[in-house]
Amino acid sequence: MFDLHRLRLLRELKHRGTLAAVASALSYAPSSVSQQLSQLEAEVGVRLLEPVGRRVRLTEQAEILVAHTEAVLERLERAEAEIAASLTELTGTLRIASFQTAALVLVPTALGLLRDQHPHLRVHVTQMEPEKALPALHARDFDLVLAEEYPGNPNLRPAELEQADLLDDPLHLALPESADAPDTHGPMAALRSLADHPWVMEPEGTSARHWAMTLCRTAGFEPDVRFETTDLLLHLRLVEQGHAAAFLPDLVWSGQPPTVALRQLPRGQRTRRVFTVVRRGRSQHPAVQACRDALRQAVTLRSQPT
Repeated sequence: MFDLHRLRLLRELKHRGTLAAVASALSYAPSSVSQQLSQLEAEVGVRLLEPVGRRVRLTEQAEILVAHTEAVLERLERAEAEIAASLTELTGTLRIASFQTAALVLVPTALGLLRDQHPHLRVHVTQMEPEKALPALHARDFDLVLAEEYPGNPNLRPAELEQADLLDDPLHLALPESADAPDTHGPMAALRSLADHPWVMEPEGTSARHWAMTLCRTAGFEPDVRFETTDLLLHLRLVEQGHAAAFLPDLVWSGQPPTVALRQLPRGQRTRRVFTVVRRGRSQHPAVQACRDALRQAVTLRSQPT
């Protein structure tokens, strides 16, 4: 019988990439991680790691072990969910990661609902972009992730993760005061009229940046990106003060009237999808179900007139 703790360390190494990253994530000394994996190799009787430069990679046999470890951990999560469902009171800790605008607009309302309905459930929230949060979810750093998907840029959908749609968030072209982008000639003409203006966009490597660059290039120009940040409130402030044009979602205004001039985007590019993601086997956990219910209620309450 293989030691489950050591199998989990091997799994962590696959997802985190280095012994140092595994040690940091689990608060171990790197030498301790290395020693445990050496003991696992002795248990299995085959080589599990091979050096590649200054790093190591998993052998074919190690990959087989990790696949089975994933299945075992999924069953254990289902067992945890069933035990939690058998209790009359929801307790424990739920770890959530959310991108900025959802964290600002939806999460506080959902937290209030959870506090009222399940006062003994401890909720921990981290603001993190989906590009980092989803791998962290897979590595079991979080229980639920709020993520986004831009038009024409579908995310990878690993079989180990389950998604549930939350809302469609409208997207707009936001104009600085100095811009003249008449709405009468259509969305693509309005976009082209900003070809010579500075832009603010999210950093390279994000799905939002890829979508925005593709949209501008489809309109026939390479945008002059002078400002890069994942902070959409800073995007809005730069537009408000005339420094840049931007693409902004409705959530950035938190239900308040827009503070800048907006133009419609071309068809097929007008909404981003907002959804929750959990590991397979975790979706039936009462805490996850309660959180998803609270987030759906937050979406409903946001859409109601005040």
